[in-house]
Amino acid sequence: MDNKKRCKWCNLKNELYVKYHDEEWGEINFEEQYLYEMLILESFQAGLSWECVLNKRESFRQALDNFDIDKICKYDDKKKTELLSNEKIIRNKLKINATVNNSKIFKSIQDEFGSFHNYLKTFTKDKIIYEVDETRNSLSDNISKDLIKRGMKFVGTTIIYAYLQAIGIINSHDTNCYKYIGE
Repeated sequence: MDNKKRCKWCNLKNELYVKYHDEEWGEINFEEQYLYEMLILESFQAGLSWECVLNKRESFRQALDNFDIDKICKYDDKKKTELLSNEKIIRNKLKINATVNNSKIFKSIQDEFGSFHNYLKTFTKDKIIYEVDETRNSLSDNISKDLIKRGMKFVGTTIIYAYLQAIGIINSHDTNCYKYIGE
């Protein structure tokens, strides 16, 4: 392991987590497939650690047809039961049901705005926020409220804040982290 200073949450003993911190977290990525995958994964984080979800990411990819939104929107009770018995993923019935539900709403947002990124821009105005040691802000509050109003589940303000950090809209690297970028 190198001697780079990283954010305090990054478990240096978990190579997968270090790689996620160094190469992905906080990096701007507005590719629709990525926006979708991260929203689904973040919803599974509710009540758990991101490290737990990240460690199961490849298993989620396999179980969820590589995050193929069209396939997930058509999941039936048989497929949901199969997911509930998959020991390699987080087996939470409410979150699995929410995945199907949220996928349909994600698609409807894409249809309405042309892309999920365009939807996010109605809130962000294409600005990047630089802040450290927060778990929510007015941006995450507003997006969360709107997604809940549209019928999404497991998209509370803290989950949406983490999502915005993951996709690079909020840059929250600790001030002593080698990836820190001040405003």
